[in-house]
Formats: sequence, C-alpha cells, structure tokens
Amino acid sequence: MVRASLDDPLAFVLSPPPNETPEQKSARERAEAEARKTSEAIDEQIRQEKIALKKKKKPVKILLLGQSESGKSATLKNFQLQYAKDQWLEERLAWRAVIYLNLIRNALQVLDILQQAMSQTNKDRCASSSLTTADISDSDGEHRSHTTVYKFTDKHRLLKLRLASLRTVLVDLEKRLGPGSQEIQAISRSLSGPTQDRVRPREFGVSSNNGWKSVLDKLRSPTVTESRPSSKQREEGRDEVTDVLLGCKDDMKSLWQDPVVKQILSHRRSKIEDASGFFLDDVDRIASPDYEPADDDIVRARLRTVGVQEHRFMMEAGQSLASEWIMYDFGGTRSSRALWAAFFDDVDTIIFLAPISCFDERLREDQDVNRLEDSLSLWRIVCSSTVLAKAQIILFLNKCDILHKKMKRGVAIRDYVPSFADRKNDTMTAMKYFQQHFKELFKSCSPEPRPFFVHFTSVIDTKATATTLSVVRESVLRQHLQNASLI
Repeated sequence: MVRASLDDPLAFVLSPPPNETPEQKSARERAEAEARKTSEAIDEQIRQEKIALKKKKKPVKILLLGQSESGKSATLKNFQLQYAKDQWLEERLAWRAVIYLNLIRNALQVLDILQQAMSQTNKDRCASSSLTTADISDSDGEHRSHTTVYKFTDKHRLLKLRLASLRTVLVDLEKRLGPGSQEIQAISRSLSGPTQDRVRPREFGVSSNNGWKSVLDKLRSPTVTESRPSSKQREEGRDEVTDVLLGCKDDMKSLWQDPVVKQILSHRRSKIEDASGFFLDDVDRIASPDYEPADDDIVRARLRTVGVQEHRFMMEAGQSLASEWIMYDFGGTRSSRALWAAFFDDVDTIIFLAPISCFDERLREDQDVNRLEDSLSLWRIVCSSTVLAKAQIILFLNKCDILHKKMKRGVAIRDYVPSFADRKNDTMTAMKYFQQHFKELFKSCSPEPRPFFVHFTSVIDTKATATTLSVVRESVLRQHLQNASLI
C-alpha cells in the first residue's frame, strides 16, 4: 500500500480510508455523488454561457467625432429620437431644466452686453465732461464723431434690476446639475468682429460615464414618472425656477426685442441667435407653467460634453441583425482629443461632424486658430489613421442653415478663405467648395481606398435629419455585417 502511494500519490488520496465501516462508506459515496452533481451543474452552466455568448449579437459601435460645438450631441439625440423612442420619452421632462438653463444663460448674456455698453457710455461721458475745448484735438473730435452714441433710458436701467434674479436661479440650476461641469475660459469672437472681448456665457458639461443619464436623473422629478404628466403633477412639479421665469418673461422679451439692444449687438457683429442652445425667441412658449419640451427643443438644448460619453440603446425599428447600438460622444476641445484614439479599435463607423458655417470663427479655446481650418486638420488625422483603415467614415458637413444665413447677410468667404477667390458667394457654391476640400483630403490621406460618404446637414432640423439618418443607418448596418464577416 505504501509502495502504491509512492508510485501514484493521487491514487492514494482518492482511495477509501482504511478500516472504513459500511455506514462511513455509504456517507462517503453520497458526498461524492453530490460533489459530482455540483461539478456537472457548473460545467453545464459554463457550457450554456459559452453558447449564449456565441449567439449574442455583437453591438454596432459608432464614434461621433468633431470639434466642440460641431453638432455631435445633437446627432446622437436625433438617433435616439428616431430609433429609441422609449428612452427618449423617459428623458423628455428632465430636459426641461436644461432648456431653462439655456434660456436663462441667453438672457444673462444679452444683459451683460447691455451692461457693458451702458458702462462704456458712462465712462465716455465722464471723459468728455472733464475736457475743455482747448484739450480736444482735431483727431479726438473726429474719433468721437464716429463713436456710436446709444440712447439709454430708465427702461434699460429697470431691466438690469428686474432681471438680476436670474443670476440666482442660474446658480440654483447649476447646483442641481451637480459638480460635473467644466468651463472653457477663452472667449470666442468672430474674425471680422471688433477687438474688444465678447461676453460669452459659462457652459455646463456632462462628465459622467453614463453620459446624459446621470445628469438627467438629477433633474428628473421623483413625483413624475409618466411621459405626459397630468395637470396636477405639473403643478406639483413647479419650483422656484419656473416661478422666476414666469415673473421675468415679459422683461426677457423686452430685453431681446429692444431696438437699442439690437443696435448694440449689430455693432458688435454678435449673432448669439446662431449659437447652440438659443431659446430667447421662444420665451412665451418656454416660460409657461405647463411647458413640456418639444422634440426640437431637446435636440437644440446645449450641454457640453466633457471627456467620453458612452450611450447604449436598442434599435426599435426594423429587423436589424444587431439591435444594440453603442455610440460614443466625445468632447471636441483640444484638451479632450487625446482620449479619442483609445476607442478606435473594433469600430464599425465614424460619423465626423464638420460645421462649414464656421469659416469666419475662431476656436473658443484657442483664439489663433480658425474653426474651419481646425476641422480640416482633424479630418486629415482621422482619415489617415491606420487603425481606422477598415472603418467606414461618414462626413456630416453640418450647420448649413447658419451658412445660408451668413450668405444672405453678405459675409464674404474669400475674406477668410483666400482660396475661395472669385467664386460666387452663395450657399450652394460654398457647400460644393467645402465638400471638394474634404473629399480631396479623404482620398489623399486614407491608408487604403474606400468610399466617400458625405451628407449636408442641419442636425437641429429633426425632420430633415431623420431622412439622413435612415440612409446612414442602412450604411452602418451593412458595414457592421462586413466587419462580422457575414457578407
């Protein structure tokens, strides 16, 4: 027995104990049978999990890339609106506070511009009153004759006082959103604008791994769980923010429609209505006790993305082979772009957004860089990436609506893009010109030949974007099947 154990230690361990009684043998055999049963159950569970894993549909992976304020988040919201209705309806009411935040910020931005102009006017008057006729040179007199004199009245001073309460409400909303905010400190201005600093509002950022979910959960009323609450629930959901907005509604309208304010904005060449998250034209509708965000409101609402946000949703339309979609929304500021490359592996499609209306604008975070030039530079980097050589890249030349407005205002593209030369300064010519530039970069920089997909978009237009997304969806699914080696 000792010799056998030395030859085969395992046999010795597994052999019955010496002098085992019949009762002990029976108990041992029962325990061994139970252990075998447990082991077999675990093996079967592992086998079933492996089978389920093989059968599980691989999700579609999409990256949304582009500079800050290019329309990435609005594109994602359009996807949710069209193909994830349940999730969209669940989040609808929570967006109300974000829209309130945007509206208040719009009003305070205009109010700050008014205050700046009033302060400057007072300084100019004090300087003029302290000078005698002998002190005024010919050049000084000529300069003041060309200086715009704004006719401020008691109405403007009252607006400053009556709208001051919005600042407290803004702080309250920011606290409700939580600490997940970062601000871009640099001040953006138009290349053609005057040299003085422009008043730009602070921005809130989404910096959670759950994207908007964590922010919207904070804003969602715990008493309202239905997609369309009753009038009683809406009344209970009213808070100080809603009450202040109702009280300031007429003053906000008066501020935005005031001729002197319009004059100031015109001289500053400030088109704040072109910016994302602008709602001053909708004060009557939004500053209402029973306001419910419309689909267009949610798409237009502005929450700056910080870092990388992952959004998962199930495709509810059609018979897609891959029903789960994972879309990554990236912060587009220069400091955020280093994070992009870590997500390039195993990508089905990249949707790159380039706002072509920004040919006369500078980056908010770097005043020395033209926004269109920055977009082209980013496009070159993405197209030339060897990691993305097999990925489908779809280009959205976005903000065509704002481009059209600038063409109607007579903004000359050649003043900012010399290569545009003497081409006709209209929307269609500009769109074709910019498209050709992006196409040439795509062809020359791609590691291997691949088709060029481009769409002219205004992603805040939900109806037009729905048509575009239906085409994009089919293209994405086809690429996903190719990557899965099914076709």
